[in-house]
Amino acid sequence: MKTTGNPGRVAGFWYLLVILAGPLRLIYIPNKLFVDGDAAATVNNIAAHEWLFRLGIASELVGAVLLVYLTLALYRLFAQVDQKLAAEVVIFGGLMPAVLYFVNVTTDAGALMIVRGASFLSVFDKVQQNALVVLLLRLHSHQFTATLLLAGIWLFPLGTLVYRSGFLPRFLGVWLVIGGCAWLILCLTAYLAPQFQDREFTFFQPVFFGEIAFMLWLVIKGAQPKEIKAKP
Repeated sequence: MKTTGNPGRVAGFWYLLVILAGPLRLIYIPNKLFVDGDAAATVNNIAAHEWLFRLGIASELVGAVLLVYLTLALYRLFAQVDQKLAAEVVIFGGLMPAVLYFVNVTTDAGALMIVRGASFLSVFDKVQQNALVVLLLRLHSHQFTATLLLAGIWLFPLGTLVYRSGFLPRFLGVWLVIGGCAWLILCLTAYLAPQFQDREFTFFQPVFFGEIAFMLWLVIKGAQPKEIKAKP
């Protein structure tokens, strides 16, 4: 069956692209460029790898757009199951996090502006400028942490749709809902008891693989609502 004729496989490929776009700015760049407790070293690393940092900004822009297309593809897949829940998937999983990703781009762009030595910032000495860069990078991190709330919320309608669909395994729906609970807990822990966040993230790893399993199922096997299933 062609990919374009299978709405589940289309959604799966959008999901795959979202997953591939994420690690560059979220994992690779912080590990390579940011030095905890050393603002000067962080700024020097960004200056030395400016194009890598710019690529991270671009990846967030692309990721925001991909999220919207992913959730629209999921809406097409599940609208006949429950249109209201499918709309919630688009809102909480696509539109709202995409807006926050665009805001994150502005904080990174501001940090890069300081690193490049914008002339109007000459009123600040070098130490102060380095501190401002770190402040913007930390704001980026906190904004991403805030999106974990949405990462949890959108999995509730999505998991419910998968469970009710009749054309996808119910265990995937349950797995997604449990994953949603884990993301919510992780987000709240980050602000209420941050000392436990790393431990919780490690503990919840098996739960988070539910989204990977869902994506792989869609890519490999696809899915079609029974009402529009192609005739043999």
